[in-house]
Amino acid sequence: MQYFIGLDDTDNHESRGTGHLARSMADVLAKNFRVHGIVRHQLLEDERVPKTSHNSSATIIIEGESYPLTELAAFARKFMLDDFQPGSDPGLCVASEIPDEIVRYGQRAQREFLHQQEPRALAAAHGIHLEGLGGTEGGVIGALASVGLSASGNDGRYVLVGSIRTLSGLQPLDAVLASGIASVRTLDGQPVSDGLILADKLRPARRDGQPILFVEREDDHWLPLKLD
Repeated sequence: MQYFIGLDDTDNHESRGTGHLARSMADVLAKNFRVHGIVRHQLLEDERVPKTSHNSSATIIIEGESYPLTELAAFARKFMLDDFQPGSDPGLCVASEIPDEIVRYGQRAQREFLHQQEPRALAAAHGIHLEGLGGTEGGVIGALASVGLSASGNDGRYVLVGSIRTLSGLQPLDAVLASGIASVRTLDGQPVSDGLILADKLRPARRDGQPILFVEREDDHWLPLKLD
């Protein structure tokens, strides 16, 4: 079974950011689950939206046998509260089955300015765990959106999957695939079958529920692209 843990607005200008918190949480979850990855989703960029740098959220995707969502939510809540950053407005979403309405909500959050009432009502209607953990609790907007977008299987980019964060420099295709990337493709969808890839800070896109690395040719090697 697959579980989605959505995090948003957990940081301030001095802290390490939501991505770092998500990776730390994933390290602990890996003791009991298989961590599929952590996906970053870009939400609406608008001056009305409070943000530290970019208005993005993160989803930890884990897989394992049936597990009570209440216990998973309790773990994530404590982990986030133990790392609470003054000035942040964190939101947490935990779910396993994501209806299409939540996916559509996530897509709207990328182009519309939304208020807390809507995600709270949607989560309640579908029995999805959603809560604010401090401040204005505005992070519930992005936490639910992140889960919906991850569940779509076709949005965002992985900030963690497999061992991609251990690679650097020019690496052969086989080494990149062995790190946990499902396939390497050009922007027009053509598969890459050989060559060297610059492996510094690989951020594969989430497409068809898998980490797909898109690249373009540069001189004698392939240059990875960051797509949302």
